[in-house]
Amino acid sequence: MENEKSGFNTKLIHAGDMHDEWGSAVTPIYQTSTFAFKSAKHGADCFAGKEKGFIYTRIGNPTIEVLEKKLAVLENGFGGIALSSGMAAVTTVYMTLLSKDSHILSTSAVYGPSRSVLETHFIKFGVECAFVDTSIVENVEKNIRPNTKILYIETPANPTIQITDIAAVSEIAHKHGALVVVDNTFSSPYLQQPLNLGADVVLHSITKFINGHADVVGGVIVAKDPDVYAKLRKTMTYMGGNMDPHQAYLVIRGVKTLSIRMCRAQENAIKIADYLEAHPKVAKVMFPGLKSHPQYELAKKQMKGPGAMISFELKGGYEAGIILMDNVKVALLAVSLGGIETLIQHPASMTHAGMGKESRLAANITDGLVRYSVGIEDVEDLINDLEQALAKI
Repeated sequence: MENEKSGFNTKLIHAGDMHDEWGSAVTPIYQTSTFAFKSAKHGADCFAGKEKGFIYTRIGNPTIEVLEKKLAVLENGFGGIALSSGMAAVTTVYMTLLSKDSHILSTSAVYGPSRSVLETHFIKFGVECAFVDTSIVENVEKNIRPNTKILYIETPANPTIQITDIAAVSEIAHKHGALVVVDNTFSSPYLQQPLNLGADVVLHSITKFINGHADVVGGVIVAKDPDVYAKLRKTMTYMGGNMDPHQAYLVIRGVKTLSIRMCRAQENAIKIADYLEAHPKVAKVMFPGLKSHPQYELAKKQMKGPGAMISFELKGGYEAGIILMDNVKVALLAVSLGGIETLIQHPASMTHAGMGKESRLAANITDGLVRYSVGIEDVEDLINDLEQALAKI
């Protein structure tokens, strides 16, 4: 069985797992909305928090709890909260830690909806927001305010693959009384553990690398501090953003192969990045495993490996991006990332189109930028696919 001294792979398989009275080798699916109490006193004690027990699946469920415990162990946090989507996780963090007249400072090249929900909804309730390139530490120091409650960073950033120094910006944020929240989706806990580097809260769209099979939508929040965790869980419970037990079961199954999937995809990504950097129709490749990456040394310091996400800039701009999208045959033209299959998308016309061109360019999301999520196919097939598609430009 897993313990605190166990290795990461052992924790992937065993952390948080429960085994029922029948000896099930895997966590059962408790597909129920409600739970019967042993007695009136037991019910009262469960509601009062005096006795461990389950009440209602929106509040807690054994299958969901196993996943929450497992991911909290993997991120070295106090507790985990599983939610119905990555955006449910993001919104729960905002709802809990922001209030009227408070300020959030965020990475500019952040997942589009994470930014849009602030600019279109939270501002209606008096929340102030600002977006800067957090890979430049001085930008954080210059733009943090007395009313800044959250420094929200995504590293590597989506889709520019810029790296933020988590330890350095956490020190600045804490000096000003702000909490640090890190979207760790691109790395997964296998490659990066932000709570160990000074962050207070980490979140994931577990739709991506953690589940890894493009068949579940889900999110998770892991908090370092028990009080912050309790506040976040209370918000999730009231807002009704809980994960479904069957979702949780699928993610428990998916996460057990996280490291072997990530290792294979990363191995492919390193070879593909080298290929793209040498291609005459590619102006620039953003991949932390390349020495040309501006934060190459930082990535080596705070990440276990460069990951499986590549962004590259086509010399032909927007039109070249569209041509490439229409001609790949092995890679799937689809949003999302982190699955066993390779996905390709064009942020300027897809995921970040809603930002508007001016905001996109300010965040270094250019018209010819392509985001490429590397899967575990034979790398020769992926390179040949890119070669024939690039030839059409």
